[in-house]
Amino acid sequence: MFRFANSTYLYLLFLIPLLIALYILLVHLQRKATLKFVNSTFFELLMPLRSPLRNHVKFIIFLFVFASLIVALARPQFGSKLKEVKREGIEIIIALDVSRSMLAEDIKPNRLERAKQAIIALINRMQDDKIGMIIFAGDAYTQLPITTDYISAKIFLSNINTEIVSKQGTAIASAINLGAKSFTQDTEASKVIVVISDGENHEGDAVEAARLAAEKGIKIYTIGMGSPTGAPVPLSRSGGLQTGFLKDRQGEVVISRMDPTMLSKIAAAGDGEFFGASSGNVGLSQFYNELNSLNKSEIETKVYSDYDDQFHYFILFAIFLLITDIFILERKSRYFKNFTLFKHK
Repeated sequence: MFRFANSTYLYLLFLIPLLIALYILLVHLQRKATLKFVNSTFFELLMPLRSPLRNHVKFIIFLFVFASLIVALARPQFGSKLKEVKREGIEIIIALDVSRSMLAEDIKPNRLERAKQAIIALINRMQDDKIGMIIFAGDAYTQLPITTDYISAKIFLSNINTEIVSKQGTAIASAINLGAKSFTQDTEASKVIVVISDGENHEGDAVEAARLAAEKGIKIYTIGMGSPTGAPVPLSRSGGLQTGFLKDRQGEVVISRMDPTMLSKIAAAGDGEFFGASSGNVGLSQFYNELNSLNKSEIETKVYSDYDDQFHYFILFAIFLLITDIFILERKSRYFKNFTLFKHK
């Protein structure tokens, strides 16, 4: 990849046509002034060592020097330097529930938005750990592969909503199974899956999935979003206004409740721990302290640093041209006047 760090200097290149026009004008005026006093044939006899072609060549060299220095000032940068950085950390995959029940507002502003805020707070406290993201409702999908790019993680997180997975449900088992396959291969770093969900209407055998993951050395932690008393589930909004609440077949408003029992069983089977959430706390502090207690191993990571500057090549080229210019005399040498390299007609 190629770019200029200070591209504003490139506007100086527009001076080159102006310099060429000015040079042509000066040569024309000089010749016109000379011919007022002597004709061209007699002038050649009076100044046999004069060489207009040499002057033209020196001017062209000057233009190349001028252009090279401008390009050097603009700091051309080619590609990027790939550095290998060794870090000690763990690998964390966040499995975030995006089912419609996560819109319930027993945790303000709602369960999903509060979960996203908690994840951002977690990312802000991470340093050398890797993070990945899985979203699930009736199905589970990878939203962000395992990475140390925390900025990208926040960007992907900001785009998550309940419409991103069309099939409704709470497929915690699918999320755990997908997460178990998403870690970096051949690494001794501790591996953690964090399931953030209300645990309601779960599908599949999530407890068994957690147990199988634990056998592979993967710890399963669960964070319950919501309250045991629950709250109604808002329906789609139009123009920013709520249009109603989800109702059952009898026309009664559905109350969504967090299921701490199920989430606790999943965490226990996964050799982890369950943390309950409330309006002011999502179990983040306790959970982060738990992560810090895990064994951290060396994670080898490749990261991109600043672009590699190439301006010195243009400076060297300009120096070479200046040295060349020194050896090109404006007049023919008496000793080499018959040398025909710059002979003109």
